[in-house]
Amino acid sequence: MATIATIKPKHFLFLIIALLMSNCANQLPPGGGEIDKIPPHIEEIYPPEGTINFNEDYFEIGFSEYVEKRSVKEAIFISPAVEGELELDWSGKFVRVYFPDTLKQNITYVVTIGTDVVDYNNKNNMAEAYSFTFSTGPEIDKRIITGKVFDEKPQGVLLFAYLLKNGNPNPLEVKPDYISQASANGDYKLAGLSAGNYRIFAVRDELRDLLFQPDQDQIGFPSKDVKLEEADSLFTGLDFILTKIDTVKPRLLTATMTDRDHILLNFSEELNHETFFPKNFFLIDSTANRKVEMLYAFKGNTKPSEMVVVPSETLPIQNTVYLFVDSIKDVNGNVFTNDFVQVTLSDKPDTTKIELFNSTPAEGSKDVDFLSSNYNFRFNDAFNYNLALTGVKFTDTSQMKIPFDIKFPDNASINITPLIRLEASKEYIIGIDFSKLRDKSGNFTDTIYKYEFKTISGLDFTGVNGILDYPGEKKNLQLELHSLDKAEKKYSISPRENKQFSFERILPGKYLLFAYADADSNKQFSEGGITPFKFSEEFTFHSDTLNLRARWIETDVRFKINK
Repeated sequence: MATIATIKPKHFLFLIIALLMSNCANQLPPGGGEIDKIPPHIEEIYPPEGTINFNEDYFEIGFSEYVEKRSVKEAIFISPAVEGELELDWSGKFVRVYFPDTLKQNITYVVTIGTDVVDYNNKNNMAEAYSFTFSTGPEIDKRIITGKVFDEKPQGVLLFAYLLKNGNPNPLEVKPDYISQASANGDYKLAGLSAGNYRIFAVRDELRDLLFQPDQDQIGFPSKDVKLEEADSLFTGLDFILTKIDTVKPRLLTATMTDRDHILLNFSEELNHETFFPKNFFLIDSTANRKVEMLYAFKGNTKPSEMVVVPSETLPIQNTVYLFVDSIKDVNGNVFTNDFVQVTLSDKPDTTKIELFNSTPAEGSKDVDFLSSNYNFRFNDAFNYNLALTGVKFTDTSQMKIPFDIKFPDNASINITPLIRLEASKEYIIGIDFSKLRDKSGNFTDTIYKYEFKTISGLDFTGVNGILDYPGEKKNLQLELHSLDKAEKKYSISPRENKQFSFERILPGKYLLFAYADADSNKQFSEGGITPFKFSEEFTFHSDTLNLRARWIETDVRFKINK
């Protein structure tokens, strides 16, 4: 046999072409015409659905078109779980999947091929997960649990089902007994279940390791456990809302002087800006053996995990200084205490003037509610609020003064609330004298800023009313309208005793109507918890999106609640 070294160049070229043609034989021919938008689907399976006394060491799947092999391997889930690595043997559009070990006797198995499968041509995902069941014994477990995962992108979310045998299953540590996957519209089905009590979680399992990883995965908690008796066949309506659970306390990573008056702090995650004040921070000058308090603490125009503090004294650059922080919360309520780092010092003078970088509502808004108006201004540096108080005015366009309350959420923010009801469809001005906003070094801007806005017309509001349809008594039921146009916008009410509800003074737009049983009476939907485990509150979404138009009340909406 000739080696590569003895093959002539002309023959070597022919050999390369032959190899390329051979490698292309298993691929689809070059596409042409319209882009392929048709998702792949499963056309054949072995063993057939409902097979009993199954004793093979493999199963087979036939797809409607060529699919990416790697996507198939990552999309196969078997319940109950089998230990070890599956082996895939491909032949065109068909794959034979070998089990890593002998299956258990007298067990119903469910094979699920998830929506992560994509076709070869255009990376189209399977539209919905496909499942089939077989049994290694004489009968099939036919019990089923169904529901829906409510999320913007539910496709690919896994359902972890645990048989409640010994205590509370912890998805942080224990893999599920049964697995399924949500489709593109959020629907799921857990099939082939034996009789017993089940606890089910919805998990966006990014690593596909069948464990919940709080730092990267989202999770949905059940509102109840499900008990399936021998005579039961179907449980419906176990729904989920995904949430991000953070159980890790933040850490102070670095403290760097950007100039001699400002220290930029970088944390491991975003903080709750309403929980920090100058008293939460102090400096220890270990060279001079003394403590230095903070004059200001604020968020400013920094990254989500950053904030700024201003020391009350100038620090000698040659000294060794440590910054201490105590009793601050992150955005999920985790509290950390007694953290510290060494400060990187600077003697650079501060020459930056104070500037406004954010206002809420946005400047020039023409749809501000005249009944519940509130105005927030955020600056890039801290200032003396006693002086700032003298530089704020609130008037209409005729210069009539509007009485107002002023607060300072942190040392670089101003919050203004009018003390009288504003008029509808009218223009107003909040003036801020920037010369009254002076930082520690005395820097300021000699200008008067005018924030102008217009209130919405009373006729431009909309509303919705209707009746709740549910059996028996529903204690502490709460209703919410969730805007699809502005994610942060929602309205909350309690229905009347006669089951009627009415939302008034609603800004026009598209909304989802949401109901939940407020078990803890805190007027907020409780999503559940992982450690300790806590059920979510029961909830229901109205089946239709509400398109609420200005000057038109949507009436006689019937909201059916089966739970």
